[in-house]
Amino acid sequence: MGTFKKGILGGFRGKVGSVVGARWRGKYVMRSVPEVDENRTPTDKQRKVRERFGLVARFLNPIKPIVGKYFGKKQKDKSPFNLATSYHILEAVLEVGTDFVMDYPKVLISKGDLSGLQSPALTAPSTNLLQLDYTDNSGQGFAQADDQLVVVLFVENLGEYQTLNPAGTRDATSVNLPLPPYWSGQAIQAWATFVDAEDKRVATSSYLGEVTAV
Repeated sequence: MGTFKKGILGGFRGKVGSVVGARWRGKYVMRSVPEVDENRTPTDKQRKVRERFGLVARFLNPIKPIVGKYFGKKQKDKSPFNLATSYHILEAVLEVGTDFVMDYPKVLISKGDLSGLQSPALTAPSTNLLQLDYTDNSGQGFAQADDQLVVVLFVENLGEYQTLNPAGTRDATSVNLPLPPYWSGQAIQAWATFVDAEDKRVATSSYLGEVTAV
């Protein structure tokens, strides 16, 4: 692997012919494309790494507009979505037998220093509807009454998400979350967070638990 300050057209990323360009620790690097042995069987460790990454990628990609915007701040060459991916691979995946599953209580849809939800309670009071109740903690830290509530719902059996952005404000204390009719009887995983009115400061999200739609 070689480093360079300027190529013919400057630094580059990606594959060009038999070489690959990338940015590593603030420098542009270039290396040859490794030969691939199609008959080589991956080791158990390699298989596990690939499966963990694949699981997290499939889980996060549908909610990238939320996670990619609100999961902390960019760190050098790592975007918020990159940071979210790394976090979930390390902290939010469970190994069950020979399989891997998401550890829903550890999933985060956002990460920041704004005050999050206080005493949230999610229920299914009627058909095609969830109700989220929480305490108005305006004035706690940077929290303001007009902070926007963001909710992400996920039905594992269907592989479907629903994002409500915004779903309400911090001072509302109770919001209704409409559901598709065909979600009736399905187990729903839910997360929520707050974003300030200027869309600059965000809270670390809360896991609201699992609730079955009526």
